[in-house]
This record gives sequence, C-alpha cells and structure tokens, in this order.
Amino acid sequence: MESRTDPSRPNEGRRATLLIGDEQALVRESIACLCEVKGRYHVIAQCADGEQAFSLIEKVGPDLALLDWGLSRTFVLEIVRKARLVGAPTRILVTAARADRKAVLETLRSGAYGFVPKSSVARDLLEALGQAQNGAVWVPGGVGIENVWRAERRRQPEDPLEGLSRREHQVFSLLVEGLRAKEIAARLEISAKTVDTYRASLMRKLNIHDVAGLVKFAMQRKLTEPL
Repeated sequence: MESRTDPSRPNEGRRATLLIGDEQALVRESIACLCEVKGRYHVIAQCADGEQAFSLIEKVGPDLALLDWGLSRTFVLEIVRKARLVGAPTRILVTAARADRKAVLETLRSGAYGFVPKSSVARDLLEALGQAQNGAVWVPGGVGIENVWRAERRRQPEDPLEGLSRREHQVFSLLVEGLRAKEIAARLEISAKTVDTYRASLMRKLNIHDVAGLVKFAMQRKLTEPL
C-alpha cells in the first residue's frame, strides 16, 4: 500500500473535517449523515461544483475532501492538481459512477488519496476516508493498487487514448455512457457545437466513425461494462 504519511498531521484526538462535493444534494446529505452519525468526521462544508470545491479547499482547508468525478465548472482532477500546487493540506478522494481502470490511474497520478465508486458500500467509504486520513491511498477491492500500478508499468505510449485531451476524454466517457450532445453540453457547461467538435476530434484520433464503435472500443478495453 502506497503511503503519503505526513507526521505533522495527527489523525487522533479530534474528528477530521470533511468537505463533500457532488452535484446531487441527496448524495451529499446522505454521505454527510453517514459520516456524522459514525462520529468519525465533521462535515464542515458541502458544494455542488468544482469551482466552489477548490475555493473551499483554499479558504477553509478541510482535512479531507470527497469530490465527485462529474463536478461541473472545474474538472475534479484539475482541483486535485491545483490543491497540490498551492500547498493545500486537504487530502482529496474522488467518487465516480463508473470505476474503469483509466479513471483510477488518472486519479492516482493526479495525487488523490483514493478512488471510491458510487457502487461501494458504506463500510468501504469509511475505510477509504480513514486510510486517506492516515496518509494511505485507497482503491476499490476489485482494482487492487498493485494491479493498477502493474497496468501502469505495462501501459504502451502508443495507446490512442493517451492522445486524447482531458476534455476529449470527458466527452468520450459521456458518449459511452449514452448521453447525447445536448446532455453532454449541459453537464460540461459548453455548447452542443463544441461537443460535436470534440466528438469529431476524438473519433479521428481513435479512428472510429460512430458512437456504437466508441462503445465497442470501450468494452473491448474494459473501460465500461455491458448494459
């Protein structure tokens, strides 16, 4: 287990403070209730978009932050990188509806302390927060950290996915999930025309000519599960 322990940040004697970022209020409130009831964490702030999340990390400085992959306005991994750049002490974990290997790898590379699928049980979430509080990295049981980094070492630089920009990868992931251009535009807060531009660009880079081909490509690489 990789450790990023900082002995200057004790994990005993008080409840760790927690920021929760998710676009869905019900999800935020449910996680907050779980953490407060268990008595391990004090939820000091909640937010619905990435811009708010980074602002709270800078101004409030919670011990931990649990942020959803789909936050709008600022991409979650960009928040992780910016937080590290400014020296914020907050240890950030990422939640996501899907737990494909590429997303896990990108999350770990960014410097996050964990990747928690939304299909996880409450025990897993509390364990992930606890490990992050202790300076360790948590990933799903089905994607052991040793396997993740073994896959990283085997990664081929010629992989066409590596040629996609961050925004192209976001559009790719949402297309594979079945969202239409207008829905993707609303999710990413860009125009439908811009979505079409990214879609055309990523299809050209992947040498794929329709959305069905993208879905097949993702399934072959185990980036998504069959419906």
